[in-house]
Amino acid sequence: MKILLTGFDPFDKEKINPSIELVKKVEEKIEGAQIFKIEIPTVFKKSGEILEENIKKIRPDVILCIGQAGGRSSISVERIAINIDDARIADNDGKKPIDEKIRIDGENAYFSNLPIKKIVEEIKKEKIPAEISNSAGTFVCNHLMYEALYLAKKYKNIKAGFIHIPYLPEQVLNKANTPSMDLENSLKAINIAIKAIINHNGEDVKISGGKIL
Repeated sequence: MKILLTGFDPFDKEKINPSIELVKKVEEKIEGAQIFKIEIPTVFKKSGEILEENIKKIRPDVILCIGQAGGRSSISVERIAINIDDARIADNDGKKPIDEKIRIDGENAYFSNLPIKKIVEEIKKEKIPAEISNSAGTFVCNHLMYEALYLAKKYKNIKAGFIHIPYLPEQVLNKANTPSMDLENSLKAINIAIKAIINHNGEDVKISGGKIL
């Protein structure tokens, strides 16, 4: 099995992005699966282009994208990506699309085809807070998740999804009452998620879960 694992560069005046710091620390082989790690620019159109280039090159079985969600306190496993860019701030190329479709020929939304509830349950077993998120936002994280699912359908037989992780503690020193999670626990959670994906066979677990964060 080949897993394409992505993280973002820093954005919005931050000096660090926990997603790429985490991705760098993931082992290159987990339970027999090869892990291919890439850094994605926090740029709307370019993020999808780089993802597709790597899909063509690697031909992965799974695409797992990791992103930073400032303000969230848990590992957030995303359920759905919507076909819209609606930026609150400019991306790293200074672009700020408003109400623009990501793919003219794409569906209004795509659902993750990863075992999202199984992932959450496995992470929680290790006493790390985790939950299903029903909104990946409308910034570059949602854009990349949408592209991953669109491209998974285009190139066939690929599973894809997105997980948001909280700020690192050093990012919230001047952000009063903002939650964070240390890199060790975020990394542990993503390793658990990867193992759940590798070992998954059949349907996801049937339990209720998910909210708009």
